[in-house]
Amino acid sequence: MTTAGGLDTKSRMVAIVLSIMAAVVLGGLVVLSTGANPLSVYREIITGAVAGRGLGETLTRAVPLVGMALAAAIALRAGLVNLGGDGQMLVGGLAAALVALYLPAPGVLRAVLALLAAMCAGGLYAWIAAILQLSLAIPFLIASLLLSYIARGLTSYLVRYPLRDPSTGMPETYRVATAARLPSSILELPISWGMVIMAGVAIAVVVNDRHGVNGFEWRMTGLNARFAQYSGTNLQRQTRRVASLSGALAGLVGALLILGQQYRFTDGALLAPGYTWSGLMAAVLAMASPIATIITSIFFSALQVGGFSMERALGLPAVLTWVLQALIILCLAARPIFLRKR
Repeated sequence: MTTAGGLDTKSRMVAIVLSIMAAVVLGGLVVLSTGANPLSVYREIITGAVAGRGLGETLTRAVPLVGMALAAAIALRAGLVNLGGDGQMLVGGLAAALVALYLPAPGVLRAVLALLAAMCAGGLYAWIAAILQLSLAIPFLIASLLLSYIARGLTSYLVRYPLRDPSTGMPETYRVATAARLPSSILELPISWGMVIMAGVAIAVVVNDRHGVNGFEWRMTGLNARFAQYSGTNLQRQTRRVASLSGALAGLVGALLILGQQYRFTDGALLAPGYTWSGLMAAVLAMASPIATIITSIFFSALQVGGFSMERALGLPAVLTWVLQALIILCLAARPIFLRKR
């Protein structure tokens, strides 16, 4: 017997697959307009994403992408739009770097405390946006977005002046000691601690969404906030809690990038790949379903890695993969219109 949640997830996945198929056709027309062969382009994208080193690059890129997508999905599930992922990731990454650099503790403990500090910093920063909405009626969408600009300016100033490593010509902190870093592999397997941590977070989010009381309340609030309030849900407390969890996850992503890949906080380095907006697109495409969000994030990661491979092999710009992502979102957005006409 299929549960309502199972039907919900199944319908979402069908919608995603149909949107991807329609976008592939439209993307092929875009490729044809450049004079290239769409079949060759798609073949190179798939090969570059899953063959050889491409698979490892896809999984590595998927770690922050899944994290930022789940951060957006948690908020969307409860009726909030978190556009402040950049700021929450920045304050989390900087907090992780500072703890890893200056806390007098053993390396492993320092790494654990750095992760916790990043989650606290990101969660607190999103909580401020929630308080602005509840106290001053500033929409969470606007407050979180504007706070990101403040975080950008503040972190940029800190790493350019008081926290800057003078031995380099870059606006960045000192390098994190090897003992405080997250190992890039486990038992000589191409699996990093970042992948393990994010897998654990993803499982926790899915279990809470499908079986937890909080997950049920979040879904009800997202569908009908007034009904959820009448049924006994404390909307103000829920808003603070959801915002904090969303921000904590974004902060964790910043810490994983600092401790597992970059090993120092460099001005602009966390924002350059565009994880926040790719994650938001993945969450929107998945209609905030955690399972679908995870799958969509991995798909987007493969699409981006394959795009770089396609650029190297065929000489076409990797931006074509971003066009394909946008087409997928547009096709999904148009789906209700087509169904209504049908």
